[in-house]
Formats: sequence, C-alpha cells, structure tokens
Amino acid sequence: MSSSLERLKQSHGVTVHWRSFELRPPGAPPISPEYRARIETGRPRLVQMAREVYGLEMNPGKMDGTSRAALIGAKVAEVAGAGDAYHDAVFRAYWQQAQDIGDRAVLAGIAADVGLDRDAFLTALDDPRYEEAVLADVDLAHRYGLGGVPALVFQGKYLVSGAQPYETLVRVTEQVAEEIAVES
Repeated sequence: MSSSLERLKQSHGVTVHWRSFELRPPGAPPISPEYRARIETGRPRLVQMAREVYGLEMNPGKMDGTSRAALIGAKVAEVAGAGDAYHDAVFRAYWQQAQDIGDRAVLAGIAADVGLDRDAFLTALDDPRYEEAVLADVDLAHRYGLGGVPALVFQGKYLVSGAQPYETLVRVTEQVAEEIAVES
C-alpha cells in the first residue's frame, strides 16, 4: 500500500477497499510503437519522482502483460484476510522487481510469501466467482469514468486521480468527514 494511504489509515482511521482496474485487459490490441515510445520517454521521470517523493526505487516490469490473474489473486487474498499484504507484494513484484504479474507461478510465490497456501491459491485462481468480482469492479470503474490508476474514490462520490501526496488525501478525507457530520 502506498505510504500515503498507509499513513491515512493510521492518522484518520480510513478503511481502504481495493477495487480491480485493468490497464491491459486480455485481448487488448498490442501497444503501438508510438505509445510505447511515449511511455518509455516518461519512465525516467516516473522513476525519479518515485525516488524523490516516495523513497521508492523502481524497476517496472514489462508493459505488455495483463494483470487479470493478479487481480483475481487479490480477490482470493482478500477473502483469506491477506489482501493488503498481497497488494503490497504484487506492487513490489511489478514496480520494483520487474516480475510478470500475469504469471501464475509468480503469483503463487507471492501468495505463499504472504501466508496463503500455494496450491489452494492456484485452484482459487480458476474459480469463476473471483473473476466475476474482478469484472464487477472493472464495470464500476467504467461507471465512475476512470481511465487509469491510481485512482481513489471517497464515499462513492469524490475522485482523486494520480499519485497524490499525503496532505492532499488528508484534505479530501477531512472534507468528506465534515460533509458526513453535517448530513448526520
């Protein structure tokens, strides 16, 4: 979990509900050379910002993969009570270790690392209920008009897009809390 979200949970007692969002759904067309070049041109700036603002050393994974299996795995981990740990481990695997988070073996290793049974996890990846939950989240994201991540939705009505500093999240949280207090 981002340091800003973790701090917000501690300082303001917020509850984080992870939702699935696919940047590259299965069957998506290949990334065009022009778009790939634009992304690659921006990566050094992204890596520098992550280091300077968040203290993270980044080594992002490939752009061509799909995250569907990782998202299904997140639903499995959440049911087992290991959702936050799994999310953190998947983020590290992709953004810092350049691992393929579409690879079931990689995901099974992550699941085992966060305390889940590897074989049970692999079996659960094929349970259609978890994929249905992912697709319901993706549908919700489209209804919210989301086009990318990170994106935070507060109380179902306030959207904060992009990686935001802790102070911004505090302002939104406090504004939402004030509105809830007035409505009560």
